[in-house]
Amino acid sequence: MIYNTLHNRWLRLLACVGGEFICAAALNLFTVPLGLYSGGIMGFCQLIRSLLQMFLHLDFGTFDIAGVLFFLFNVPILLYAYKILGRDFVLKTLICTASYSFFYSIIPVASTPIVEDYLTSCLLAGILVGIGSGIVLTCGGSSGGLDIVGLCLSKRGSSFTVGKFSLSFNAVLYAICLILFSPAVAIYSIIYNFMTCMMLDRSHQQNVNVQALIFTREADDKMEQYIMETLKRGVTYWEGTGAYTKEGVRVLSVCLSKYEIEQLLHTVHTIDPHAFITVQEGVRVYGNFQRKVG
Repeated sequence: MIYNTLHNRWLRLLACVGGEFICAAALNLFTVPLGLYSGGIMGFCQLIRSLLQMFLHLDFGTFDIAGVLFFLFNVPILLYAYKILGRDFVLKTLICTASYSFFYSIIPVASTPIVEDYLTSCLLAGILVGIGSGIVLTCGGSSGGLDIVGLCLSKRGSSFTVGKFSLSFNAVLYAICLILFSPAVAIYSIIYNFMTCMMLDRSHQQNVNVQALIFTREADDKMEQYIMETLKRGVTYWEGTGAYTKEGVRVLSVCLSKYEIEQLLHTVHTIDPHAFITVQEGVRVYGNFQRKVG
């Protein structure tokens, strides 16, 4: 079941939407009722919502406008990323972002905290959001936000990596929370964010590299061209001989991200339905190898 999910594009997309539902529900049930703030773009949108309530006295009821703001902020980010990261990745991210914003907006915020203890709520929310985000990333999706901005900056040669950009942004965000609200709000928000990151590391397989060996009798270079032009990966091939059949076979070797395997398998079997493929996960790659978000 897990294998089929990871290697079927529609099941992967459905799993991404399910992961976004878990994230949105965890926030609205555990952190928002206590006035805590997420990290990244969502945390910034929650801060704007709080400022609108504080200074303009706007009452949104059980509807949290931060979900709508999150989607609106991601639209220009995705437009900026379209030419840099590619159409397929941006479309998948758009679906994930829209799902997250939708669920976050329609799931009612608990009028009273389900768990009144701040630390317990931070831990529960961090675990659930970490699991939900892990599902999204494992299935090749992305919720957008800072990851996209950081990746675009690194692609353009900026010294900012995805991690450095997110860390810098969150440091400013929580510093503002510390100034505007209370130390407890900032501290518990940081604890929640830390717990989310810890759980995320254990619930997904981001940056898992794989080595694929493709054995085919096709003599043309369609597969090599596809790998280099579409996946943007280097490929090495050599001519071999089957020990049993004594027939010639071409062997292609390529290292890529786990999230690119489904696309590779689909294309290989389209070109050669009888191709034999072996995949080894968790290989260590050194040198000129491009890491991708999804």
